[in-house]
Amino acid sequence: MSWDIVLFNSKQKLESVAELDENLLEPTDFSGILENSFDQIKKDDNHREIIGTDFTIDFFAEDEYSSNFMLSLCGENGLYELIELAKKHNWQIYDSGLDEMIDLENLEKNGFKNHKEYIQQIDNRK
Repeated sequence: MSWDIVLFNSKQKLESVAELDENLLEPTDFSGILENSFDQIKKDDNHREIIGTDFTIDFFAEDEYSSNFMLSLCGENGLYELIELAKKHNWQIYDSGLDEMIDLENLEKNGFKNHKEYIQQIDNRK
């Protein structure tokens, strides 16, 4: 199963994409941060595929900073990885599968019951 995700860097706490104030968006090097955050990445021209445990994240690398960034996920574990990156970099996530913004502080509201187990599993590997 694959679906699209949009990352936002905004000073505004987004409850929905409809209320987005473009004046509060901040340009960010999403491509660079993503590429530096994962070990296994396939590169083909500007296409990138991050390969992780039971997930892939596909996107097209950009040379310029942007205030939002679309990528495609395959596997729920990829979303958990993006959630951790979003928390670290103060990003916000729109999940097209849910058609809503993800509440990063209360993931249970989004149906992510397995998130804590996944993070604990990753921490135990370190």
